[in-house]
Order: sequence, then C-alpha cells, then structure tokens
Amino acid sequence: MKLRFLVVCLAFALMNLPAFAQDNPSTVNASTASTTGVGAGDVGLYVNPIGIGIRNSQADFGPFAFLGDGTTKRTFYGADFGGYVNFYHAQKYDAGIDIRDVAVTGNSARLNSFLVGGRIAAKPLAEKFKPYAQLSVGVGSSKAPHSTVRVSKFEFGIYGGLDYTLSKHVDFRAFELGYGSVSTINSGNFNGATTFPNSTLFSVSTGLVFRVP
Repeated sequence: MKLRFLVVCLAFALMNLPAFAQDNPSTVNASTASTTGVGAGDVGLYVNPIGIGIRNSQADFGPFAFLGDGTTKRTFYGADFGGYVNFYHAQKYDAGIDIRDVAVTGNSARLNSFLVGGRIAAKPLAEKFKPYAQLSVGVGSSKAPHSTVRVSKFEFGIYGGLDYTLSKHVDFRAFELGYGSVSTINSGNFNGATTFPNSTLFSVSTGLVFRVP
C-alpha cells in the first residue's frame, strides 16, 4: 500500500509536469520574488543504499528484543527508495515534499519506515552543488530477530544532504545524513514490566538521483 501510494503521488506529478511548466515556470530571475509550479528537473527519483545506526538507551532481553539480548546499539543496512517534487521556487531556494520508504535489516531484525516530509533545497552553488534539508514524519514498522510479530509506531526524521549535478537528468547524492526516533518492538509492548524509551536513528546514504523529465 505504501509503495502504491508513493508511485501514485509521483505519477500524478509527472502527468501534470507539462501544464505546470507552461503556466508556472520554475525558473526564477532577479525580478521575480517567487513562483509556484512544477517544471523541468523539479521531480527527482532515487533508490540508494543506506546504513542506519540504531541505539537504545536501555537493554532488552527475550524474543522481542529488537537489537538482540543485552544489545543497545547495532548498524542496519538496506535501501532508501523515494522521490521528491519541488513546487515552490524563490530566488535562493526551492521547496517541496519528499516521500520515501526505507527498509533495513540487522541481525535478522527488520525496520521499515514510510516517511513524508517537507524539503528545502538551495539554488545550485557554483552551478552544480545543491545542499538540501528536510523534516519528515511517518510510521516505522519493526520486527525482532526471533519473532514474526511487527509493531508500527510514529517515526520522525531530520535529514540534510548535498546533491551534485552530473548531467541534465542525473545528480550524484554525495551524502545524506539523518537523525530520527522511533519506538521499536520491545518486551514492554507485550505486558512486560519495563517501559522502553524510543530508539534513536543515525543514517548515512549516498547514490544517484534521477530528475525528470
């Protein structure tokens, strides 16, 4: 469902690109304070590798211990799949939304995060470097290594990165750093005597962004 929702949103933006580009061109000159609309290069799609360091301040034990018995930190690896649409354009920055689905595993445990957020990207520096930042919220679904049960909880993430233009339709995402928080599955979810705080997430990602059309 989440992937279908993402695809529908991005497809809607792509189908309306020609009309938006004609009525609200995204190019901003010195005499224009701001414009709205989706023009050439305002839609980006990415599927990038990602590593997430997950930390708990309190160790858990038993079949629902997400990081493993007595473990308080572990690195998970996986893929970051998503896209963005810029629809507001000012002289020094563009703004829009980012929708992403992140799936990572570690020690047979799994975390899947579906996030929607607002993003702001600076106009290209030296014509090619584009720093950006975004705040995202959504749902994180976690499964412990020795259980088939999944728990879904609210998740937030703060991200910042730098894209470098390789060609008209391709950017190199030099890096993206993220910090977030989510309540992962734990013994306290199943009438346990202990209440566990949220896990903190520190992510690093890199790869390619394909801008369309």
